[in-house]
Amino acid sequence: MTDQTAGRTTEHRSYDAPDEVREFSNGRMEILNIGGGEVGRLVLEPGWRWSNDVKPLAGTDSCEAPHFSYQLSGRVGWRMDDGTEFETTAGEVHYVTSGHDAWVVGEETVEVIDWNGATHYAEQR
Repeated sequence: MTDQTAGRTTEHRSYDAPDEVREFSNGRMEILNIGGGEVGRLVLEPGWRWSNDVKPLAGTDSCEAPHFSYQLSGRVGWRMDDGTEFETTAGEVHYVTSGHDAWVVGEETVEVIDWNGATHYAEQR
C-alpha cells in the first residue's frame, strides 16, 4: 500500500502478498519490492543446505549473495570459503559476505528477513 502525505510517499507491505516467490528444494525466497529496493523473506525447512538446494540454480561454487539479515526463527550453520564456521540464531542481526555455504541446523524451520541478498538469490542461471 502507498500513502501520499504532505508530498512524501510512504509504503507498507506484507509477505501475505509478495511480488515474487522463488521456490527451491526445502525452501523459498519471497520478495517484496518496496522503497526502491527489494526485501526478501527466506523460509528454509529442516534438511535445507545451500550447496544441495540452491547451488544447482545459482551455478556457482558457493553462495555469492551477501546477506544483511534479521533471523526470526531457527538456527543456521555457515561455512565461509576460507573455512571459517559459525551459527546464527533467532533474534540475531547478521551480515555475511559472499562466498559461503549454509544449512539449517536441527528440526526447526528457519525464517530470515534479508535486506541485502534478495535481488538475485535462487535465480536460475
